[in-house]
Amino acid sequence: MSAPTDLQVDKRLDCKGLSCPLPIVRTKKAMDEMNPGQVIEVQATDRGSLADIQGWAKNTGHQYLGTIEEKQVLKHYLRKSRPEEVKNEQKYSYIASNEELQTRIADQDAITILDVREPAEYAFGRIPGAQSIPLGELEQRMGELNPDKEIYVVCRTGSRSDLACQLLADKGFKQVKNVTPGMAAWNGPVEPALEK
Repeated sequence: MSAPTDLQVDKRLDCKGLSCPLPIVRTKKAMDEMNPGQVIEVQATDRGSLADIQGWAKNTGHQYLGTIEEKQVLKHYLRKSRPEEVKNEQKYSYIASNEELQTRIADQDAITILDVREPAEYAFGRIPGAQSIPLGELEQRMGELNPDKEIYVVCRTGSRSDLACQLLADKGFKQVKNVTPGMAAWNGPVEPALEK
């Protein structure tokens, strides 16, 4: 599917080859340099960027217009909102360190570990027993989680897990913690990657 020919884009941002959180970091910076009402096209190859961009737009008040995939490049379209429409970006306040989660695992505590990375990231290395629900599917699949259990949410860097924690808390989950810095710095137990 290609972009509509009448689509007016004010800025193009090349984030191909970058993984979370860099596409969002660069999008934030580019949006700061734009005028309200202008549209940006963010080009990315990271499959997780779709949920990241959608979640970030919802969290900040900027308008997510849609995503088109062309030749394995995701083109995300966002419209910069007027100052009165923009929300201060929220950060989830309940955080757990990697070390805290390692201790809870070692103590065999009854916790849920929720991995919100993309399926390929999960397949190539994950915390033993972690449940995989990618951020982009979480809203539809949160019925798979027990809202009364303590849930530790993990992603690669703590960005997607932050958005996931906010979503779960908004839906009534009371014991949710964002694990930071996440899998990028995880040195605890890991289930082996896919077999060759």
